[in-house]
Amino acid sequence: MKSNSIKLIVSCLILFLPITVLAQDFQGQAYYFSKTSVDMDNFGGRQMSADRKKQIAERMKTMFEKTFVLTFNKEESIYKEEEVLEAPGQGRGFRMMMGSFSGGAQYKNVKNHKILQEQEFFGKQFLINDELKALEWKLGSETKQIGKYLCMKATAMKQVDGLDFGSLRRRGNQREENAKTEDSTAAKTNVDELEMPKEIEITAWYTLQIPINQGPAEYWGLPGLILEINADRTTILCSKIIMNPTEKEVIKVPSKGKEVSQKEYNEIIKKKMEEMREMNGGRGRRDGIRIRG
Repeated sequence: MKSNSIKLIVSCLILFLPITVLAQDFQGQAYYFSKTSVDMDNFGGRQMSADRKKQIAERMKTMFEKTFVLTFNKEESIYKEEEVLEAPGQGRGFRMMMGSFSGGAQYKNVKNHKILQEQEFFGKQFLINDELKALEWKLGSETKQIGKYLCMKATAMKQVDGLDFGSLRRRGNQREENAKTEDSTAAKTNVDELEMPKEIEITAWYTLQIPINQGPAEYWGLPGLILEINADRTTILCSKIIMNPTEKEVIKVPSKGKEVSQKEYNEIIKKKMEEMREMNGGRGRRDGIRIRG
């Protein structure tokens, strides 16, 4: 019954597909707002005053709330962060510390299964060149409206990158034990209390009104443009779509920087973090974050 419902919805939407979308040379631009929530308790937040938590949360907001533009055609896309002018000093320290974990322009070719991303890390320019990995999407029958587009739901499980700090959390039983004790040393965020889940569930909402298998960030592989992604504590939501803009943008394949794979780039970051920890006298062994490959 569920399968028949999906087929009926797909058939109805295909009848109303815009001719411009089916044209060979069409182009579109989708604007996305990305937001990641952070559990302050994972980073010693239990010992912070309410004012201190608020201050840090405001600074981190500039890191974890961003707007991106996805320029796409049938086979290629380029995903770029919109440049925003910031007030002097606003979140500057946090951006300098974590800026290396936010990518530059990202290019996807769904025909050749290729993904390239320009990335600057500690003043060095890298070009991450890797295979565009596909998720095993499970298509559902649930629908919802996003703007003027009817969207359908899909879910998948995704392996977590060892550098995805947005998914870092305390071990479940350790959080409960610390909540019960009044011993301040037990309540501290020790590295041994933190863990990275091996995988997280991804929920996507895609529209068959734009029948291309593109989406924001590294997400793709559905029979329509992905307008919303919910991945653990991160939500990416489309706010505006422009089909066939008057001035089309040339989708350029990134070429700047030393070419490395994603695995090689992750190793470079881990090595640098180890060096910084040693320079700080090894203090990161207790209060830092252990990075697993």
